Amino acid sequence: MADKLVPLILLTFALFLGGCGDDRPEKIAHYQAQSAQRIEKLGQMLDNGEIRNAMMLNQYADVLSQTRPELSPLLNQLKTDASRNGPLFQQLQTRLADLSNSANFLDLDEQLDEAYQLTQAADPNSYNDLLSDPLNVIADMSNGELARVNAVSQAASLAANGAEDFGAGSQLVGNPAYGSWQTNSSGMSFWEWYGMYALFSNLTSPVRYDRWSRNRDYSYYGDYGRKRYTSPKTVRNEQKTFSRDGRFSSPYAKTNKGSAGLSKSSQVAQQTKNRPAGAKFRSNYSKSSGGFRSSSNRTARSTRRGK
Repeated sequence: MADKLVPLILLTFALFLGGCGDDRPEKIAHYQAQSAQRIEKLGQMLDNGEIRNAMMLNQYADVLSQTRPELSPLLNQLKTDASRNGPLFQQLQTRLADLSNSANFLDLDEQLDEAYQLTQAADPNSYNDLLSDPLNVIADMSNGELARVNAVSQAASLAANGAEDFGAGSQLVGNPAYGSWQTNSSGMSFWEWYGMYALFSNLTSPVRYDRWSRNRDYSYYGDYGRKRYTSPKTVRNEQKTFSRDGRFSSPYAKTNKGSAGLSKSSQVAQQTKNRPAGAKFRSNYSKSSGGFRSSSNRTARSTRRGK
């Protein structure tokens, strides 16, 4: 009897060890394949005009170009985010390519988290909300002619957050799709726009990191989308650059008010449970709270505001 029990015990032990194996590589591969499918589907939806805020982005840019033709080069650049050619979509493709190389990550936990977040970033509802930032940049430059989308008015947002108005393009500051933080010879860090977005520099004073990090206003990227739309490497670089005495004070630690009418996908974007099971995660991102809503400041239904 004992001789028959030994093989059974050994088999049970082997199955136990197998059950304790590391399944993270398998999960990474799963989410990577899912991300590839979702990103391609998102691209098709952009091609077919099926993303509402992408269509509105084109409309807003065309409307403002008529009244402010001097802004046409900048507006045409902002319009690229309504297509596969924009920096927001291209960053998804770059992150998908980077996901294949484990050397881009500190460990399997970080790689798995990135794989999962990328699947969420390609969600069309979340991506539609992300496009509210460039949309609202155009709305603000229209001096009230165009209504903000998925957000309260600029005046209401500034008041609710006790924020400083950093001028045209404020919603895009901090988003690595549009620029990066640079440090000059005096040690002052400032926001530097990429390429055609540099025209924002002609419309406003330089944005310094110290003032912006303390007094920034609401943006979808900063208050809901950062976790999904920023690579871990970018987050690490920012923490390294702005750490003082080994400590990093995140400008996103506090969630600002100003959202209105966001999708359910965005509302749960930063919940702790919104992660793949079975992995341990270090938090590089802040938690999110509910958005600020005001019935008197909801997004207007038409492209233009009534006079």
